[in-house]
Amino acid sequence: MQLFLNGEWRDLSEKTEVLNPFDGSVIDTVPSASPAEITAAIDGLARGAETMRNMPSHRRVEILRKAADLMRERQEELGRLISTEEGKVLAEGRIEAGRAIETIDLSADEARRLHGETVPLDSTPGGVGKLGFTLRVPCGIVAAITPFNFPLNLVAHKVGPAIAGGNAVLLKPASDTPLSSLKLVELLLEAGLPEEAIACVTGSGAALGQAICSDPRVRKISFTGSAEVGEQICRLAGLKRVTMELGSNSPVIVLNDADPQKVADAIAVTGFANAGQVCISSQRILATPRIHDDLLEALTARVSQLTAGDQLDEQTNVGPLVRERDAQRVEEWLGQAQRDGAELRCGGKRNGAVIQPAVLANVRSDMRMSCEELFGPAVGVTRAESIDDAIRLANDSRFGLSAAVFTQDIDKAIRFAREVDSGNLHINFGTAWRAETMPYGGLKDSGMGKEGPKYAIEEMTETKMVVIH
Repeated sequence: MQLFLNGEWRDLSEKTEVLNPFDGSVIDTVPSASPAEITAAIDGLARGAETMRNMPSHRRVEILRKAADLMRERQEELGRLISTEEGKVLAEGRIEAGRAIETIDLSADEARRLHGETVPLDSTPGGVGKLGFTLRVPCGIVAAITPFNFPLNLVAHKVGPAIAGGNAVLLKPASDTPLSSLKLVELLLEAGLPEEAIACVTGSGAALGQAICSDPRVRKISFTGSAEVGEQICRLAGLKRVTMELGSNSPVIVLNDADPQKVADAIAVTGFANAGQVCISSQRILATPRIHDDLLEALTARVSQLTAGDQLDEQTNVGPLVRERDAQRVEEWLGQAQRDGAELRCGGKRNGAVIQPAVLANVRSDMRMSCEELFGPAVGVTRAESIDDAIRLANDSRFGLSAAVFTQDIDKAIRFAREVDSGNLHINFGTAWRAETMPYGGLKDSGMGKEGPKYAIEEMTETKMVVIH
């Protein structure tokens, strides 16, 4: 596929191969852009931003609604493309395609709801006789820097609200999974989006990041990725609006009154979907004494039933990691934990980019697979002496994106919600759950700002205050 900028599809002499993570076969190639292409793209988007600013909201609604309809017609094609380039199993690829359609549809809804408000200036003596109201205006150019693990829906969560708010969009997809983004651009253009209003530039983030983030014409940056890269972006961005959706090592507290089988079934989904390559994947299982052994037995039995392999085989439960070197890293972290005293209860064997889903017991909070983001198909079980100890362990992290508790005690559930430092909190399910309508974002090093079309559009527009004297 080609990149898209200044209203045309372009090829470049230098290309990057897009690989199927399972067998390394070449799916397609994309151009490897340089900072010069970023500058050229922003030149065009500066004109596109004026076009979008002047476009009435009903027209933005029509474009987004038409794009959602086109995506719905091609959902199976999109789902298979997601699975092929990213490695998630076909069922998950189809679900992601469906969620992306919903995200674009919701963005169309929010384009109708952009409004200002009147301000009661006469509530102070100096404001008597004056009329005040606010206007919502677009930021201008929004840079969307997206990750590999949800190559369509997380793109939709940035591009949809940006268009709904009347902005032009510079899209830089992950190098491993650019095809879904390029396909979305095709569909948006087919739906009537002005050609100058979007650019999709493919290439290395290390090569393109500075050009994107330092250009003063880019007024908003929305990034999903690692905390380390997020911090670099914030340093480069200067006085720009930023939304940072960063990493995590999500804790799941399991109290004595929980049902071990219910917990095991939930963690088999929330800890191993997309081979654990989900920023809110359940990673640290903190179990109190009376349930610890029963939970470990139930969890080991349930995870042992998961099959790992070719993501395009309908019988596979867990696909490969996106890169073999990532699987090698996860394998090393699991081995390091075992050398430090953890017990491997099942899985952990690697074959290329595929790792058999693993459960480790006796995991300490200082082990790397606990205190850092694993981003792989494994969970670690840690014994917590009490709810106080479990909350302490849950908060003993620089991250705070998602956390969960299993209990039938409403008082303990509410205490968990109040005391655990996390942007998303789940009671009686695992951590990896998200609705497109909810405000999604983290605390601490997990980032800043919120996604979800209703909330993202607020961060992709600015407020003007008007006073009539």
